[in-house]
Amino acid sequence: MWKTPSCKLSTHLGVRVCERQFSVFSFVKQRSNLPEIKPETKVTKMPSRFGKYTRTGFRYALYATLGATVFFSYSLYRELHPSKRIPQTPTFPNGQPKKTLVVLGTGWGAVSLLQSLDTTMYNVVVISPRNYFLFTPLLTSTPMGTVNLKSIVEPIRAILGRSKGDVKFYEAQAIDVDPAQKKILVRSAVGDKNNNGNESISGDLKLPDHGVKNISYDYLVVSVGAESTTFNIPGVQENAYFMKEVTDAERVRARILDNIEKASFLPVGDTRRKQLLNFLVVGGGPTGVEFAAELQDFVKQDLKKWLPELSKEVKISLVEALPSILNMFDQSLIDYTQTLLKHENIDLKLNTMVKKVTKNSIVASNEGKEVEIPYGLLVWSTGNKPRVLTQKIMSKLEEQTDRRGLLINDNLQLLGAEDSIYALGDCTFHPGFVPTAQVAYQEGRYLAKTLEALFKVEQIKWELDNNQELPTKKIVRLQKELSKHESSIVAFQYSHMGTLAYIGSEKAIADLNIAGSQYKLSGGPLLYWFWKSVYLTMCISLRNRVMVTADWINAYIFGRDSSV
Repeated sequence: MWKTPSCKLSTHLGVRVCERQFSVFSFVKQRSNLPEIKPETKVTKMPSRFGKYTRTGFRYALYATLGATVFFSYSLYRELHPSKRIPQTPTFPNGQPKKTLVVLGTGWGAVSLLQSLDTTMYNVVVISPRNYFLFTPLLTSTPMGTVNLKSIVEPIRAILGRSKGDVKFYEAQAIDVDPAQKKILVRSAVGDKNNNGNESISGDLKLPDHGVKNISYDYLVVSVGAESTTFNIPGVQENAYFMKEVTDAERVRARILDNIEKASFLPVGDTRRKQLLNFLVVGGGPTGVEFAAELQDFVKQDLKKWLPELSKEVKISLVEALPSILNMFDQSLIDYTQTLLKHENIDLKLNTMVKKVTKNSIVASNEGKEVEIPYGLLVWSTGNKPRVLTQKIMSKLEEQTDRRGLLINDNLQLLGAEDSIYALGDCTFHPGFVPTAQVAYQEGRYLAKTLEALFKVEQIKWELDNNQELPTKKIVRLQKELSKHESSIVAFQYSHMGTLAYIGSEKAIADLNIAGSQYKLSGGPLLYWFWKSVYLTMCISLRNRVMVTADWINAYIFGRDSSV
């Protein structure tokens, strides 16, 4: 029997019901042991500080990547699609005659000038026997295949195509210069790629010849560089290899690989085999040291994989007439380099002066004793001497009394022809300027500013001389502007940023000048990557930077190319 409950109301699970009506439900609940239903509570996790920083870093990295991609794409587009150039004209719209500026050479100084100059101010003509710019700091890396030759060459027409005004280029050899008549005798260099500006050609400015013509100028910039000096040592010119031009690197590369193949054909212990594998470098400057270091890297990292036994027989020697190498560096860096080279089995022959060179050996003097050193390859890197054209210009001016190069003043004007000829780079001699790429580059930028200021001076003078009815106020204003532009033509001041050299085994040395402070650094691999990054920055085009970077990555992953 069910007990009759009272009708008292109660609340169960939030519902107001009669106790009598709910009694059955309560009984079932107790018997089934049902859990109580509780309201859900939302748990909020505290954000992780590490996760927050990770997301922020990822966001910034994404923005940086997108920005770099946009900048790279824009720079590449601008480089490949330059703006239309303003054509050359004999006069300006106001009737003022437009002067002709002739630049001889396509080296560091000339290219720096052409990149910085507003070429609409002059009718610019460039004359050079080579139609490209060569990034010489990496030339020593090309014979071993660390860097491809095409990667350090920039077509000169591509450089000139990015100029504001049209620039004419002639692939020709300047034979002679007449400072009095302001004329240059040039001969086409097409089909004669091996002259490099070194041939001795006599010419008369009054006697035209086939393929030869005269070019007049108002201003001339001589930037023809220099050639390797042999100190008139017998046999050097005929038997040694130099490291100045693309053709030099190609010949050295072919000789290295040929010697290795010839030596591998001969039996171990053969005298000829030993001679072929003896690579000799004369000159302890940056070029000689870097070439020896690159060659040793090639032997250790690549030749050792293909011909392990033969690689042990390769001998690299560095010959220097002075007591130490790299004399432009601090002594601590010199000591570090010499210790490393000896550790890498590069034979340093210091205080050794070459007296004679034969086909298979050199005769040298070491501490009063005469020694004979056989070689399979001789690379000569001992400094510069003036080219034939430079010597001809010297002979025409009484003020040119030094045989080491064209004498210039502090404004880069050629002594004896200050009104019309400028000279810069390795073809010049000035006590305050060392013949390096860094100096030539800064000289080119300085000369561009000087020529622009000179143009503005001449423009104002022409306006004052050819407009007699100018208002007084305008005359006063023009005279003030004239004085301002004349005072802006100041002497050239060289700012030394430092010197770098690769010394092998992914190590480098650096003598840096940063904000007036000197830093003497040596070691690797951080300094080695710094050396690479500096050279990439110095490349004059994005194309060169990309190609050089790709070559370095390719050599690191797949090794150097051993084919000719």
